[in-house]
Amino acid sequence: MKHKTIRGTIRYTSNKPERLGQERGREYFMLTDQADGVRVMHAHCEIDDAPNVIRDVVMSLDPEWYPIDCSVRLTVGDKYEGTGLMRFSPTQADCETSNRRDGRITQTIALQERVRWLGAHPICGDALCLRIYDLAQGPGKQAFPHLMLTSPDHRGATGPMLFALGFGLEFIGREEVTVAAGTFPALHFRYIDTAGELPQEHPPYDVWCTDDGNYIFLKGCVGGYMQTYYELVELSSNA
Repeated sequence: MKHKTIRGTIRYTSNKPERLGQERGREYFMLTDQADGVRVMHAHCEIDDAPNVIRDVVMSLDPEWYPIDCSVRLTVGDKYEGTGLMRFSPTQADCETSNRRDGRITQTIALQERVRWLGAHPICGDALCLRIYDLAQGPGKQAFPHLMLTSPDHRGATGPMLFALGFGLEFIGREEVTVAAGTFPALHFRYIDTAGELPQEHPPYDVWCTDDGNYIFLKGCVGGYMQTYYELVELSSNA
């Protein structure tokens, strides 16, 4: 077998005092590294908080972890919200989508530079995105102006459509992290500089991922009005 597959489960809980530790969702993901160097992410995400969200995402990344293509299907409040297919070349981003509010939409976006990352809103993807930070520069902040989202909503509960933005990543440092799935050498990052890029500024968001080149999500916490916590509870691999 020439490919490697990693499977995991992430539990979503609340950090709000009145709901501290209460489960509010879950995510099942699979990452397959193929023999041609392509990595394919499958993620099934469930958010229980009303209006509840069910999201299914399949995204492929080239050997340098630039997005190749992505499909998203979304249910919000137990009703079909939309389905979209995005494709990327060095000079163009394309999206064909159908959603409950707007019907069928076609987007063709000319690019001055390649899209460095597509945020499709699975939590496991929030760790994979950290791969774009140049660790050779050590702890600090780096800016990434050429990014896209499938929804500007903080829960990813609209669309799907392509939304261009930029943000920053701050590398805090290396730590050892213990979660329900085990104890791991970890990289600690913080998402920063979202002001002015989104309809509503995203609250502070810290993420810890594995320090093994796979960037597997270990844990994360969002502050502000969201007050949410995410933790890896199961992890397995065929390697």
